[in-house]
Amino acid sequence: MSTVQQEQKGYFGEFGGSFVPPELQNVLDILAEQFEAYKDDPDFNQEFRYYLKEFVGRPSPLTFAQRLTERLGGAKIYLKREDLNHTGSHKINNVIGQILLAKRMGAKRVIAETGAGQHGVATATACAMFGMDCTIYMGAEDTRRQALNVFRMELLGAKVVAVKKGQGRLKDAVDEALNDLVQNYKNTFYLLGSAVGPHPFPTMVKHFQAVISEESKQQIIEKEGRLPDAVIACVGGGSNAIGAFAHYLDEPDVRLIGVEPDQAATLTEGVPAVIHGFKCLVLLDEAGNPRPTYSIAAGLDYPGIGPEHSHLKVSGRAEYVTVTNEEVLEAFQLLSQTEGIIPALESAHAVAYACKLAPALSPDQVIVVNLSGRGDKDVQQVFDMLKRNG
Repeated sequence: MSTVQQEQKGYFGEFGGSFVPPELQNVLDILAEQFEAYKDDPDFNQEFRYYLKEFVGRPSPLTFAQRLTERLGGAKIYLKREDLNHTGSHKINNVIGQILLAKRMGAKRVIAETGAGQHGVATATACAMFGMDCTIYMGAEDTRRQALNVFRMELLGAKVVAVKKGQGRLKDAVDEALNDLVQNYKNTFYLLGSAVGPHPFPTMVKHFQAVISEESKQQIIEKEGRLPDAVIACVGGGSNAIGAFAHYLDEPDVRLIGVEPDQAATLTEGVPAVIHGFKCLVLLDEAGNPRPTYSIAAGLDYPGIGPEHSHLKVSGRAEYVTVTNEEVLEAFQLLSQTEGIIPALESAHAVAYACKLAPALSPDQVIVVNLSGRGDKDVQQVFDMLKRNG
């Protein structure tokens, strides 16, 4: 079976699919049909591109990190500046695409899950703009860590539901959002934020996030006259990474590198299993249940991963590595001090690995780092951690 056929059926190799109750499957089948009908529709794409330009602020720059490059030595480092998007991260790309789909499907109520809060903020923003009722599920622990984003969502008119079950983190927020969808599928659109979940969500999220690599590929050719040697992105559920990788998948000379927290290393240590209605690599405990995970970056704190990333790992097309919390904090501070750019803690994972890789490469080589979000939301958390650590 070809890759195209697999993707149409919601599979990437052995991963993906849809393992949900029949009533929810009916809803997903309708969603898949609508997405297929609109994704290549000229009017839909014209409106999507309009909002990306006029509301999101795309194209985002590809910035040469000159002082960071000089500090590290070795390869040139470029930053794909998703942090400069409206609402401060890559999440708004997918939200605009899905909210336009929801509008065409006649939805009046939108629900979403969020970890670091950036997807929640982006969803609340779009719902405010289009006048839709919005409910955001967020783990109770994450509402504490990301209190500023909770306030932003509420300011934008969204109802934020703090989920106290489990660890009170992203997995638990997804659980509750799916429960809501099962109960309210007749009038509710689930605007899923990452490249996870049952078909068609992973394919749909990739489609809307692929604008990242569509732009960076053109930009790096304009700046360097060639493709990069490596593209690096952090990986939690996988949306910014699959967007950053998408237009390089068929370029075998470009290394694709996903960076995970060492305490939530799904692609490094996970095994094939079903979670949240799809098959992917999952961190399991001895009883076969999803294993508790931890990351200082709330958006990476998830025991599963997008099915396409699982396939890219197994097939060997992409590499997946881990970094420690200490390395992330160092990268957070280093990028701030050398480039005047405060990254999200999620994005700092990608920067941390770039700091390892660049010195090992030659000065004529080029790395593109997807800077998936800005660090405003994390400054207080980093301040507290550094203060505790002396």
